[in-house]
Amino acid sequence: MRRILRVYLTAWEMSELCDPAGLALTELVANVVRHTPDRRAAVLMMRWPDGRGVRVEVTDTCPRPPLSTAVDELAEDGRGVLIVEAVTDRWGWDPLPDRPGKTVWFECDAKP
Repeated sequence: MRRILRVYLTAWEMSELCDPAGLALTELVANVVRHTPDRRAAVLMMRWPDGRGVRVEVTDTCPRPPLSTAVDELAEDGRGVLIVEAVTDRWGWDPLPDRPGKTVWFECDAKP
């Protein structure tokens, strides 16, 4: 998924977003693998029409909200949400209106 995102970002002349957007995407997909029973997700990558940045959405079948669960500073997991928050300009999640599940999304602004 990171490679596909990198191809799009390069084509859209937003290469500076490859690292932060790739890391955030990795964290969201890893959360699907860890916390969604069927381990299935849909990923949507969008460029804003005015070229000001990108939005990436990961939709899964788990209705639980994404949470930071790291309580021990030496823990090896539980920091995905904190990482997404740190490397993106905005992020959030929306419950699916018509079935169990949610969409977790992030946005990265392009640098002028």
